[in-house]
Amino acid sequence: MPDDLSAQSLDLAKLSDDLMRLLRLRNAPFGMKLFEDAAEMEAIPRIRRPDKVHTLDQVVAQAARLGWTVGITGDNLVGAQCRAVVGLGMAKDATWKSGQSMVGVWYSTPEDAAAHQASMAVVPDGQYQALAVSPLSAGRLNPPDIALFYATPGAMMYFINGLQWAGYKNFEWGVVGESSCADSWGRALSTRTPSLSIPCFAERRYGGVLDDEMLMALPPAYIAKAIAGMEALAKNGLRYPFPQYGIQMDVREGMGRSYPDRNKKA
Repeated sequence: MPDDLSAQSLDLAKLSDDLMRLLRLRNAPFGMKLFEDAAEMEAIPRIRRPDKVHTLDQVVAQAARLGWTVGITGDNLVGAQCRAVVGLGMAKDATWKSGQSMVGVWYSTPEDAAAHQASMAVVPDGQYQALAVSPLSAGRLNPPDIALFYATPGAMMYFINGLQWAGYKNFEWGVVGESSCADSWGRALSTRTPSLSIPCFAERRYGGVLDDEMLMALPPAYIAKAIAGMEALAKNGLRYPFPQYGIQMDVREGMGRSYPDRNKKA
């Protein structure tokens, strides 16, 4: 995590506004926080507690799409898969590890299903009792463990460019397949590093994720770093959305906007 940015010192509402402005987001960024004591989660101002059984994708969507602050325990979630990813139970369970419910549905053999379960990034069991999600701008998680936002592939590329502006890092992310929440909030909560995912079937069917959306999850300090990088890129004329130049145009004039030596005629 960036050494000079404490989550406690960040202006989360400004981070949210800056991301909305720079990436033209459809929905505001939101946060996620784990709690060792469920009572602490329930004490959050204006917290909503589900009266239905949900997937975690649905709970996340209520923060991302509706702007709600929602708190859950494992009992609010439909099954072991959702609970295990965020450390609310089942990750040590032999039946969950076997992935037997996915055999013949998502994977052809028991060995394939078990390999999928083993590849998922999950929060270790036993420490947490509850979880809450809330828009970053609301400031109710004080601070969240991670922040998340949905964006188009182009916007995600620009955000990553911002992260790489200073202190360059080559990011390498995997695709677990179905249950790709393990690639986003599972990985970010367990490693506290930026984690990009291609949302899976369940996120799209139950969480309302659109076909052209990807999901980024990361500690809030990284957002401040990326914003500083994107602001620097913008001064160089590199902004999102990316203007189309034309596939039959002489490329030298266009490249000359960023690389002056490329604008010279042969």
